[in-house]
Amino acid sequence: MEESIFTKIINGDIPAHKVYEDDKTLAFLTIQPVREGHTLVIPKVQVDQYIDLPDEDYKAMWQTVKKVAARIREVTGKERVGVVIKGIDVPHAHVHLIPFNKGEGLKADGEPVIVDSDVLAPIAEKLRFND
Repeated sequence: MEESIFTKIINGDIPAHKVYEDDKTLAFLTIQPVREGHTLVIPKVQVDQYIDLPDEDYKAMWQTVKKVAARIREVTGKERVGVVIKGIDVPHAHVHLIPFNKGEGLKADGEPVIVDSDVLAPIAEKLRFND
């Protein structure tokens, strides 16, 4: 299987604004955010669909989702953090975490726009776990 863009991020071949990492998972800001703080959580094992993950990696991914979502809610001040699994963009299981308030949607208004690294860097700094 060819390495996904996410595997290349895990391996350090492509830069990303990482906010959390452990032995089994990685969380980083997406370059096409719906709103500020939109983060992706991925397992470090490359599997196309989350339902095909080994149990240990599946559990680790959801533990990271919970931890990172709580941090996003705290930092952004949004009421909620939505969870989206589309499974079509990249052949590597991933979960979108999108902060929002009631009345706001989880979809982008219009076409997705790639955000510059200079915009993402300060957001990543606020969200980053330092432990």
